[in-house]
Amino acid sequence: MSQTRLTLGYIPLVDAAPLIIARELGFAEQEGLAVDLRAAPSWSTLRDMVALGQIEAAHMLAPIPVAMAMGLGGMATRLDAISVLSVNGNAVGVSMQLARKMRDAGHDFGFADATAAGRALIAAAGDRLRIGVPFPFSMHAELLYYWLGSLGLEAPQALDVHTVPPQQMAEAMAAGDLDAFCVGAPWGSMAVENGAGELLLPTSAIWSFAPEKVLAVRHDWAEKAPDQAARLIRAMWRAGRWLADSGNRITASEILSRPDHLNLSAELLERSLSGNLMISARGEQRRAEGYLEFHRGAATFPWRSQAGWIATRLAARTGLDRAQAREAARRVFRTDLYRAALDTTAADLPGASEKLEGALDVPTEVASQTGSLILGPDRFFDGQIFDPDAE
Repeated sequence: MSQTRLTLGYIPLVDAAPLIIARELGFAEQEGLAVDLRAAPSWSTLRDMVALGQIEAAHMLAPIPVAMAMGLGGMATRLDAISVLSVNGNAVGVSMQLARKMRDAGHDFGFADATAAGRALIAAAGDRLRIGVPFPFSMHAELLYYWLGSLGLEAPQALDVHTVPPQQMAEAMAAGDLDAFCVGAPWGSMAVENGAGELLLPTSAIWSFAPEKVLAVRHDWAEKAPDQAARLIRAMWRAGRWLADSGNRITASEILSRPDHLNLSAELLERSLSGNLMISARGEQRRAEGYLEFHRGAATFPWRSQAGWIATRLAARTGLDRAQAREAARRVFRTDLYRAALDTTAADLPGASEKLEGALDVPTEVASQTGSLILGPDRFFDGQIFDPDAE
């Protein structure tokens, strides 16, 4: 197979691992792809690199293609999510001052109870909470607003929301610019390492199976080069399957730690891959089950219902028609391309392309090509269920 050269963009985060592993371990080469990786300093820069045709594809926040399809963000170019790359992987952190105040009030930083953590945060925050997110259209922002809003805080209106690149989040907290943040691994752990803050909650405690990053491409590129898109999907799927094997975590963390990738300690990165996190400078550790997923439970399947949830939240916040927003979102989560690409692999794909989000409390077998696919719990912390067909 002749080699096709593609340039893929990413932000230095642990959940960029599928792109890095696909190149370093030959999964891309097996598909006839010669992959160049290009790091970007911010999500807006990365979005523009894809939209302007400077790169073919990127590791992207799941809400960005949805927001663009809804006409939000000032970019008219359509981006398609041809695969989900990762599920979960974010953490909410608080400043040392706020952590002391919460502990003095009796919060135990148990790391699993989103209701208790949210109420403790609201009570300790005072008039307005200064909180950092990596981008306005992100799961970080949407999960924060959903979580705090469900607990009675008017979000985002009652918050001072600051957009801070992930790599700068710990520095912003150390400088006293933030009371709290929601950021992807390993930058929450970096705030703990630097003594700038403590980890309060993984976002998997808010929504236990939330799409985090997608593989985003221009719509016109996917239409003109479907074979290249299919090969890229398969390479990422194989990389994600490799990453899901716990026996590969040390190797993965060592590869990600290299200077030309994340340039951070392998030990710090391995914590994120395992979900065994240190939440404070005192050495307190917490185990977050399902903290970051690359493969289990059809993690990379681009469920149109997940796109619909994102669109509904964005529409409610921006005053747009919710039904129209959901329909636009469905079109850019390209389940059709994903199915076609993996049809010849061992992937067991769900029979449906949408589902009730939040309906699974326990691992559940669902209709699939081989009949053996088990989806994990996808519960929202407050028990709500999202029906993508509801008005």
